[in-house]
Amino acid sequence: MKVSLFVTCLVDMFYPNVGKATVELLNHLGCDVEFPEKQVCCGQPAYNSGYVREAKSAAKNMIQAFEHAEYIVTPSGSCATMFKEYPRLFQDDPKWKEGAEQLASKTYELTRFLVDVLGITDTGARLDGRATYHSSCHMTRLLGVKDAPFTLLSNVRGLQLEPLPQARNCCGFGGTFSVKMSPVSTEMVDEKVNNILQTKADYLIGADCGCLMNIKGRLERLGHPVQVMHIAEVLNSR
Repeated sequence: MKVSLFVTCLVDMFYPNVGKATVELLNHLGCDVEFPEKQVCCGQPAYNSGYVREAKSAAKNMIQAFEHAEYIVTPSGSCATMFKEYPRLFQDDPKWKEGAEQLASKTYELTRFLVDVLGITDTGARLDGRATYHSSCHMTRLLGVKDAPFTLLSNVRGLQLEPLPQARNCCGFGGTFSVKMSPVSTEMVDEKVNNILQTKADYLIGADCGCLMNIKGRLERLGHPVQVMHIAEVLNSR
């Protein structure tokens, strides 16, 4: 199966190991992974801040970049959600609407792709220790991916998964929200950190690098030695 990797800005600039783990995992499961070099930002930061014209410019580039993809897989529920938003973004633009709809229809967040398309529930991974999982807002509320991460993590050998108290609460990142409303954001991530500590987890696992960046930064500032991992890294652990 041929897969086109949508790597996302945060992976490209800050978390290259997540991209590497995603490629290695997909290769291990029999996928041929390609990387369209024309890809850049999906336009979500601009779109969420009300800059629709700028968001459309980024979206047009991405539609062209992935025009010939069979499946588009991304290690980010948030960015996958933005691709799913493209048909609405171009609902009054016949020239781009069809391309937007095609792009949205073949885009999958990594764990959903593994479970729903490949039919994989066990990647053969092993990670010893206690972990808890942060469910990101876009991935669960907008994209609707709720069960796939837990299905996959439940089959990681050596991993004891603990439920996270108030798991559906936002971590406070929200892209530009964390900059514009930093005092509120700090209170939210502090609540998230306290809930993580209640689980006595060695690892915090998530599927969106924005959330993980925010939570990891707060954990480190407060001196808590919880290791933060993207689920792709966990599922690729051997």
